[in-house]
Order: sequence, then C-alpha cells, then structure tokens
Amino acid sequence: MVEERALDATGQEKRRQLVRAVIASAVGTSIEWYDFFLYGFAASTIFAQLFFPTSDPTTGLLLALGTYFGGFAARPIGAAIFGHYGDRIGRKATLIITLLTMGVATALVGLVPTYEQIGIWGGILLTLLRLLQGISVGGEWGGSVLLATEWGKSRGGRRGFLGSWPQFGVPVGLVLGYLALQIFQPIDPYWGWRIPFLLSIVMAAVGLYIRLGILETPVFAKVLAENKVERVPVREVIVRNWREIVLSALLRTGQQAPFYVFTVFILTYATKTLGFEASDVYTYVIVAGVVSLFTVPFWGYISDIVGRRRLYIIGAAAMVVWSFIYWPLLDTRVPSLVFLAIVLAAPIHDIQYGPQATFIAESFTGRLRYSGASLGYQLASVTAGGPAPLIAVWLYATYQSSMAIAIYMAVCALISVAAAFALKDRSQYDYAVEYDEPQASKG
Repeated sequence: MVEERALDATGQEKRRQLVRAVIASAVGTSIEWYDFFLYGFAASTIFAQLFFPTSDPTTGLLLALGTYFGGFAARPIGAAIFGHYGDRIGRKATLIITLLTMGVATALVGLVPTYEQIGIWGGILLTLLRLLQGISVGGEWGGSVLLATEWGKSRGGRRGFLGSWPQFGVPVGLVLGYLALQIFQPIDPYWGWRIPFLLSIVMAAVGLYIRLGILETPVFAKVLAENKVERVPVREVIVRNWREIVLSALLRTGQQAPFYVFTVFILTYATKTLGFEASDVYTYVIVAGVVSLFTVPFWGYISDIVGRRRLYIIGAAAMVVWSFIYWPLLDTRVPSLVFLAIVLAAPIHDIQYGPQATFIAESFTGRLRYSGASLGYQLASVTAGGPAPLIAVWLYATYQSSMAIAIYMAVCALISVAAAFALKDRSQYDYAVEYDEPQASKG
C-alpha cells in the first residue's frame, strides 16, 4: 500500500522524497501560475481590443478584467471540490488532476476566436475557460503546500522554509508569463499572444511527469492508517474551524490586493497613465519577479526563526507604509524611480508571502488541512485579489489620483495586521498529530 510505504520509509528515503516533493510543489505551482498570470497580463493589455472592441476604452478594460475576476470567483469552488478529495483520497492524486485541468484550459484559451470572428461568443468562451482555470488553481495551492510541508519534520524543523517553495512558484510563473508575452506577442498580431497559452500543455506534461514520482505524504498516510478520514471534510472544517477560515482569508487581504495591483494593474497604469512603453514595464516586473525568487524562500526561512505570526505582522505593517511611498515614486514618471518602485515592491510584499502558506496550513489539523487551508486561502481571491485591479481602475477613474489607490492598499494591509494578531501561531505544534488530540508540548 502507498500509505504503508510512506509510513515505513527510512530516513534516507524520507529525505529523498522531501526533496522531490519540494521540487514537485515548486514546479507544479510555477506551471499553474504561469497559466494564471498569462491570462492576467493579456487581459490588462490586449483582450479588451480583441474580445470587447465595441466598448469605450475604460469599459472594455473593465470587461476584460471582469473575465479575469471570474477566475478568482471560481477559486473557492475549486478549493471546496479539490479540498474534499485531497482530504479523502490524498494530496498526490488530487494535484495531478488540478495540473491537467489547468494545462488543458489554458491551451484552449490560445484557440478562442476573437470578436471579429464569432462576436461576443469569443468573450463568453474566454470567461468559461477562465472559470475552469480558477477552479484548478483553487485546488492546486493547498495540495502543493501540504506536499512540501507534510514530508518535513512533524515538529519544528524548517516548515516555514519548506512551505515557501510552493509560493516560489508565483514569481517563477510571473517571470515566465511576462517573458512569453514579451517574446511572442510582437511576432504576429493573431498568433503571437496565443503561442504562450498553447505552450502550457507542454509545461503541464513536464509537471505531471515530476508529480507521478512522489509518494503520498506521511501525514495523510497516517490519517488513512488510523482510519481518521472524514466523510465530508469540507463540511466538517467549516463547522469546526470557521474562525480559522475567515481569519486566513482576512490575513491575505493586505498581501493579495497589493500584489495584483503591483503585477496586473501596473501594466495599465504605467502605459496608459504614465506613458511608458509596455516592453519597459514588462522588463521592470520581470526584474521584480526575479528578486522574489530569492526573497520568498528567505522570508519563509526567517519565519522558522522568529515565528510565523510575528513576521507576518511586520510584513503587513511594512505594506501600510509602502503604500504611500510606491505611488509617489511611480508618479514622478522618472524611469529609474518607477523601476525602483516596481522592484522594491517585491521583497516588501514577500515578508507576508514567504511565511503565509505554512502559517495558514498550520491552522488546520491534518485530516482537514487540505480543505481548511484551501478554503481560507482562496476566499481571499473573491474579496481581495480578484477585485483589486477592478477597484484600482475605478478609483483612479473616479478620483483621478493614485492616492486613492494607496489608501485602499493601506486599509487592506491593516486588515491583515489585525487578522495575524487574531490567528493562533501553531508553528511549534506537532504537524502529524491531530490538533484535537493531546500534544506532548506546544512550545
């Protein structure tokens, strides 16, 4: 049995599986986020013209970003669906399904006919595929985090560092997505932007190959061996841990809303308002993504030293301050200062993002962890991440000032400060022992 192999693995085998699990998590989330960001970048720059050309520029942009928001709205649905199966049949099998779903949906986006060819049906097909992307991402994150952290030591160790590697997939996907559009979009007006979407099916095949070689995690294997699998884990975690779910969503507000302003809205703002060339902005954001490749795991590592909650509060407070520095730097229109603003946003954002995955996952007991962590994490996509570019567009159109967006970001960050104070820090708990069972020591 798979669960017996996981439980009986020797120390050397566990180390080997840990390394493979971390690589599989990072590669898998990189592919998923490449697909997700690719759509966001295209929605910010070209989809309004291709799929909603009859609207005025602002309305067309809002419609294009509205399809982008649809993917966020679908994430909690994916969290519930795949969370259920992740806590019922295992982390590995569920992650294989999410990866295949995302790869196919993204490749099909590259084949959708434009408004000129089939009218509004192009926009409708785009929206449906975006929803499928969102459902897939909704189930991907939780499984990737558990795959990495549940192969680590059950108590203490480097759990914050391990949990940062699925987060590492975000800047990788960001860099790959931007690079792909920057390289292929100028080649041909019809096929150029489609090629990066079609390539996702190849990347999904690579990710699938890597994930097939991983055993089920020891934590879930233990749940199976002790016959503790919940019949309806999503319902059970909502009843037992609704507070942790809500706090996890609020915890993400000050990280996720600014992040999509930094990476999606900035494309529109820098090109349409500040007058920069899109290729220059692409380059700036790519550099920021490269910086995050180092700062995400770094802050995850630091959380193992100073504690998840303490570091998170520091990061959210830093975001409050940064909100009022970022926009004045951009509004100078000086290329070097705009570059500085975009790049420095990455390490400041990552103070929250590095420890975030482990902080949330540790809030839920093993047999409900996939469902609980996924629901809490993905609910923020509806309240924070998805609406952020739309809110930023509306705020600037209404007030004609970036200060309104700065205030919005600062309020979001203050919400995260409060949520981090309220969420219990379980970094010293035994990850493999059910939290409703006695623990020898809680540190």
